Amino acid sequence: MKKELITGIISLIVCFGCTTPKALLLDTTAVTNIQKTTFADIENWHLKDIINDTIPGISMVRACEFLKDKKIKDSVIVAVLDMEVAIDHKDLKNQIWINKGEIANNGLDDDGNGYVDDVHGWNFLGNSNGDNNIYVNYEYTRIIKKFNEQFQGKKIEQIKVKKQQEFLTYRRALKKHKERYQYGIKEKENADFLYHSYYEALDKLSSYFPKKDFNLKSLDSLDQIIPDKEEKLKFNIITLQDCLKYNITEDYIKNEKHVADERMTKLLDTSYNDRLIQQDDPFNLLDTDYGNHIVNGNINILDHGTLVSGVISASIPNEIVAEEFSSNIKIMPLCISAYGDEHDKDIVLAIRYAVDNGAKVINMSFSKEFSLLEKEVLNAIKYAADHGVLIVKSAGNNSKDLDKLNNYNFPNDAKKGGNEIANNFIKVGASTNKVDKNLKNHSSNFGKKEVDVFAPSGFKSTSTGPDLHEEFTGTSSSTPLVSSIAALLYSYYPHLSVSQVKEIILNSGTLYHIDVEITQDDGTKKMVPFSSLSKSGKIVNAYNALIMADKIASQKK
Repeated sequence: MKKELITGIISLIVCFGCTTPKALLLDTTAVTNIQKTTFADIENWHLKDIINDTIPGISMVRACEFLKDKKIKDSVIVAVLDMEVAIDHKDLKNQIWINKGEIANNGLDDDGNGYVDDVHGWNFLGNSNGDNNIYVNYEYTRIIKKFNEQFQGKKIEQIKVKKQQEFLTYRRALKKHKERYQYGIKEKENADFLYHSYYEALDKLSSYFPKKDFNLKSLDSLDQIIPDKEEKLKFNIITLQDCLKYNITEDYIKNEKHVADERMTKLLDTSYNDRLIQQDDPFNLLDTDYGNHIVNGNINILDHGTLVSGVISASIPNEIVAEEFSSNIKIMPLCISAYGDEHDKDIVLAIRYAVDNGAKVINMSFSKEFSLLEKEVLNAIKYAADHGVLIVKSAGNNSKDLDKLNNYNFPNDAKKGGNEIANNFIKVGASTNKVDKNLKNHSSNFGKKEVDVFAPSGFKSTSTGPDLHEEFTGTSSSTPLVSSIAALLYSYYPHLSVSQVKEIILNSGTLYHIDVEITQDDGTKKMVPFSSLSKSGKIVNAYNALIMADKIASQKK
């Protein structure tokens, strides 16, 4: 680490929108302490405040202090478009949306919204028999499948002008598929090696540990008495030792092999029909007779939606405010994500479902590089805007500058190079707890035009997850933090318009005047101002957002 990064005084500007910017200087000690912290050092660091705690969180603790004497004005539904959600989890069950117009499990569409028994939401990955997809194609696999007959083996000169854009997308999909297929082969080889090494070790050492009751000490003792010439047996011992050291469980090994196998036979296989369960036409938005109300059937495998929901439910730390907030913020699970890429049709229908059933915020912690129904998704985003619904989406985790023409990120609120179609869409990048060159999460995408704002990632989700302490990183964890701030604003200031909420979130963030490291397309590193990585140049700040919202609301009176 360079000396100036440790000893220099960092200048920060905390922006309050219409108010006069206030300069804040951190002394050398504070900066050094920040640089020495790690994600595991400080519990809930992402909720801390840069002024009070010298940690670049979202200032939610400070926001709760501001709200102590205020009353919630309205309830807010946050639709989570994601994987399935553990709606019975002890830390989530009281925050799951209930469709009061629907009677559970009577096989009828009681409220007439087109969805049978949708008491808690809808699973677009399934059918009326309760079957649900777990593995689906990548979008580029679907593109190859759709256009192979038209374009295979042809050059652009042979393609009609009106079809050339589709042809270019097809060629880009072929390239991406080839790259991912080659990587998938390596993943499968590694997973197979781990699987076979583990079970071979169990078999060869079964005479020493018939009950599988080995530990690091007993394995080390066995290693001491095994002759050096027994190389294979010593390798078996090392295999089990490494599994114990790195907490590689038998279930983990099985899952890694299973996912690697399924990636090759389903996600990347153009012959695999990933709508076989639904039996619908994925290009016909009027063909809506599919899916089911089971939003938690495969939560042990599809856990991402639970983690995202957990961030939303645990984002308010103050006990007094949290209790009131939790009873008024409801999570609406809309299952569209599996292993693979989301279908655009499901995205469209899920957005419309959320809007039509009362959601004020839609959280989309997913991204993909291709879109088969881009126009239809844009129309759905516009539909949400017309009904005052905010959409918060992750920027993705490819370490790419999304402003460059050769990078694609969907869903998006604008066509490539075009203007935004509405002012209700926030794209979120990921930041860390380090006020130095690593303030940007290394994997986060960025872009002065394409990314709106940053939010913390890399914190432990103490609310949900298999062991209740799962570290959640990447833009998927940043996005629900922004959704939580939006829900907080709507709860206390329900008369704010969707465009006002978006502008408040972007304008009220904290601006860090430091240079950070990014990875360029050629793999080289480069230092750039953090403020150049997004439209706002900021990290969201819940306290500042509430101050600004309160000012706007008081002006309306």
